[in-house]
Amino acid sequence: MTRFSPRRFWAMVVKEFVQMRRDRLTFAMMIGIPLMQLILFGFAINANPQNLPLAVLSNDQSEFSRTLTAALQNSRYYRVTDVISTEAEARQLLDTGRVQFVLTIPQDFGRLVARGDRPTVLVEADAADPSATGFALGALDALFRDALNRDLIGPLLPLRPSPGPVDLRIHRLYNPEIETKYNIVPGLMGVVLTMTMVIITALAITRERERGTMENLLCTPVRPFEVMAGKILPYIVVGYIQMGLIILASRVIFQVPVLGSLPLLLVVSILFIAANLAVGITFSTVAQNQLQAMQMAFFFFLPSILLSGFMFPFRGMPEWAQWLGSVLPLTHYLRIVRGIVLKGSGLADIAPELWPMAAFLVVMMTVAVKRYRQTLD
Repeated sequence: MTRFSPRRFWAMVVKEFVQMRRDRLTFAMMIGIPLMQLILFGFAINANPQNLPLAVLSNDQSEFSRTLTAALQNSRYYRVTDVISTEAEARQLLDTGRVQFVLTIPQDFGRLVARGDRPTVLVEADAADPSATGFALGALDALFRDALNRDLIGPLLPLRPSPGPVDLRIHRLYNPEIETKYNIVPGLMGVVLTMTMVIITALAITRERERGTMENLLCTPVRPFEVMAGKILPYIVVGYIQMGLIILASRVIFQVPVLGSLPLLLVVSILFIAANLAVGITFSTVAQNQLQAMQMAFFFFLPSILLSGFMFPFRGMPEWAQWLGSVLPLTHYLRIVRGIVLKGSGLADIAPELWPMAAFLVVMMTVAVKRYRQTLD
C-alpha cells in the first residue's frame, strides 16, 4: 500500500467542495438551518410571556376596582382585551383560548375595601399550558398587595400592611394540578404526525425517481391529482394508526383525561394529516434525491415545533413570530387537540382553527400538483 499522498488528499477535498457547490439545495440547508435556529432561539423564543390577554368582569365601578384593573394592565404581564358582563362570556373566552385570564371583581368591592373587610377577587387562568401562565400568576400576590396603595391614604392607610386589602383567589382551569404531561402528551400527537407524515411523503416521488420507476408512471394515463391523492391516502391510514397508539398510551400510561369527543378529534384530524402529507409531496417534487427531501422536511419541522406553542408559550413570542406560527398547521392542531382533550371543546369552539388548516392544505396541494406536472415535463 502506498504512503499517504497530500496531492491525492487535496484532490479529494477539492472534489467535495465542487460537489457541494453543485448541490446548491444541500448547501443552502447547511447555511439556512443554523441561521434559522439562531433567529428563532434568539428572537422568537421567550419562556416568560407578557402582555397576555385578560378579560375583566367587574361588578363594581369604584375607584378601587379601576385602580386594580389598571395595575394589572401596567404590570406588563396582562393586557386587557375584553370587558365582559357575565360569567358565561368569561367561560366562552377561556374555552376558545381568546383570553388567558379572567379577572372577576365582586359587587360592593370598593365599599368592602374601605371597611377593611378584604373582599375576594377571583382570577381564573387557562392553565392548559402551565408555562404560559406561571410567571404571570406568580406576580399576582405582590401586585394585589401593593396595587391599591395609591388609594389607601388618610384614614385608609392602616389597610396597607400585609396581607393587603384584597383576598386573592386563583383558579387554574383545565389543568389545576399543573401537570406538564397534560399539556405535552396531547401535543405530541401533532408533533409526531408532523414529523412522520412530512418525512415519509417527502421521499415518495423522490424514491420513484431514484429507483427509475418514474418512467413507468409517465407511461400511464394517471392524472397528477390522482397520483397525489393515491400517494396520500395510504399515509392517512398510517396517521390514524399513530393517533390511536398515542391516545391509548396517554390514557393507559400517563392517565391523561379526555374530556371532549374522540370521534370529533378523529374527524378533524384528517385536515391536519392531509396538510402535512401535502407538504411532504411538495418537497418530494422539488428535491433531486432522498437526502435533499429529508433536509427539506427537517427545515419545515424545526419552525413547526418551535413556533407552534408546543415547546414555548405561543403568546410569549414577538408578533412577527406569531404571524409566522399561525401559518403552520401544527399551531392550530395543538389548540384543537388540547381544547378537545383538556377543555372538552366542541365543534363550535374549534371551528376558528379549522379553516387555516384547510387553506394551507389547498395551497400546498395546488403547489404539489403544479410541481408534479413540471417534474413530468
